[in-house]
Amino acid sequence: MKRILLTLAFLLSIFNLKAADITTITDAFKKGNASTLAAFMDAEVDMAIPGSSGKTNGKDAVARLNAFFNSSKPTGFTVLHHADKKENGFFVAKLPASSGEYRVNITYRTDGGKAIIQSIRIE
Repeated sequence: MKRILLTLAFLLSIFNLKAADITTITDAFKKGNASTLAAFMDAEVDMAIPGSSGKTNGKDAVARLNAFFNSSKPTGFTVLHHADKKENGFFVAKLPASSGEYRVNITYRTDGGKAIIQSIRIE
């Protein structure tokens, strides 16, 4: 009986760990909608996209993504790997676009179950 209770307590503790919801972020990349990402940008974002790299504020990060999406219209977005650890997480995705296929790496911190983007790398 003690073993069953310990197992039940362990399972309940696992279910209480909530991963950040990245659905809105992935949908925005799939549609090439950078303005939707504005609500998910940290105050400072480390960016590396074709033609530009470096730290920038959230507003400029959205502008850079918008320029990228205008020149490389996304045709899909597939998350290949996603991991959360305590208050941080990351995901790796494939971004097919009109100008080729890209690999996207995004790291974020979690704030109240919401993913706040800290870095974006598109290669």
